[in-house]
Amino acid sequence: MTDTDEVRLEPCEPGTLTPDELRTLFLFEKLTEEQLRWIADHGCTLHAPAGSLVLREGEPAEQFFVLLSGTIALTRRVGRDDVQTVRTEQRGVYMGATQAYLRDDGVPRTYQATMRALDDADFFVLTSEEFGTLMREWFPMAIHLLEGLALGMRSSQAAIGERQRLAALGALSAGLMHELNNPAAAASRATGSLRQRVAGMRHKLGMLAVGKVPAAQLNALVALQEEVIERAAKAPALTAMQAADREDELGEWMADHGVTGSWDLAPVFAQGGLDIDCLTDIAQKVDTGLLDQAVHWLGYALETEQLMTDIEDATSRVSSLVAAAKQYSQMDRAAHQWIDVHAGLKSTLVMLHHKIGDGVQVVKEFDRSLPEIPAHPAELNQVWTNLIDNAVQAMQGAGTLTVRTYREDDHVVVSIGDTGPGIPDELKKRIFEPFFTTKPVGEGTGLGLDISYRIVVNGHGGDITVSSQPGHTTFAVRLPTQEPSSA
Repeated sequence: MTDTDEVRLEPCEPGTLTPDELRTLFLFEKLTEEQLRWIADHGCTLHAPAGSLVLREGEPAEQFFVLLSGTIALTRRVGRDDVQTVRTEQRGVYMGATQAYLRDDGVPRTYQATMRALDDADFFVLTSEEFGTLMREWFPMAIHLLEGLALGMRSSQAAIGERQRLAALGALSAGLMHELNNPAAAASRATGSLRQRVAGMRHKLGMLAVGKVPAAQLNALVALQEEVIERAAKAPALTAMQAADREDELGEWMADHGVTGSWDLAPVFAQGGLDIDCLTDIAQKVDTGLLDQAVHWLGYALETEQLMTDIEDATSRVSSLVAAAKQYSQMDRAAHQWIDVHAGLKSTLVMLHHKIGDGVQVVKEFDRSLPEIPAHPAELNQVWTNLIDNAVQAMQGAGTLTVRTYREDDHVVVSIGDTGPGIPDELKKRIFEPFFTTKPVGEGTGLGLDISYRIVVNGHGGDITVSSQPGHTTFAVRLPTQEPSSA
């Protein structure tokens, strides 16, 4: 079947089944003569040639069909594929507007599957209004029970879904607060240490002044301070082993040259990337009697610079987190806009950083040449959240998360892959079903894959598919680069 197929059936012929013929159908066998006469008068028979499309999934449910003869197949669309759910030639099976008897709650009634006649088929047909009328008038108690069951299930699922989403929002907020607390606490600690180091510098400056240091030496010391800070800014990062070896070298040199507290100063110089050559240069530029105070002064200057860098990094991290949260929530932005998908992916990864953890390696393969697409970014961010959260949970804290973007014809594709155990074939067929989950109560985002599917397919005219085998599972979301046609 293709999306361009049209429903082309021969005209319905009214009044061609008698009450006795209707009674041979199991659906009507217990009805009274009067009821059978009413159905015969209001129904009609319809012929569908072999291969013809009888009804299409998603279109308004306007007719109730009962199979009289022939073979039919029912299919449902899953991703880009049509999955056959029923193939039957059983006389009397019914399909179509099977829920027309439910009260009008504002939810449009649509066909839940596509039906095609595999060979010449004949149907008995009632309109949805007539079928709903006879059900409500003839079986009021049964209808009340069915309505209560249907509405009750819908209400309970809505309440449960809302609670799950609130719980997921709480978990996401708690994670964000944790992420914000880390740099905030680091900035607070660095500020306290900075206050102590500045006080030490003032004290050391007083000692230098009391010592009546010649102006030339003070100038040399100030110049050395700027030189040391500049050298530290350009120094390459050291591994833990290299830093430990450097500390030992610096500590021994300072001890040999009479610098007090050498083993406390050595880590500061090592962290700044300074070496023995730097200390030798300092010793050559200041008098021997001033070396101890000069090294301490330079140590204070170096440490204050490092602390200010830590504060700058921490506050920048806070600003980045706030910006990511604002982008993720799409606060103060239009619901529908042209977007770069990478912005939403990056903000989602930031928001889920606490869930991803250190055991999962994140690989980003972004095609920066992709065009902007028309979308509802807040809704797409929910899809990214659900897919990434599912991938991380599948890997149980260890593995590789790959987020990739690329172009495929007139679509932008976002693929999210993990190295988890994979999805069994029997579950792969059901993952897009409403309310289906493999997670225990309280886990997950509360946004099922069926909702993600509807956001992508119904809300954006795109597609979402999955491929899975042990060690490699990938969800691919395809989004059109142009506004979908209004036709």
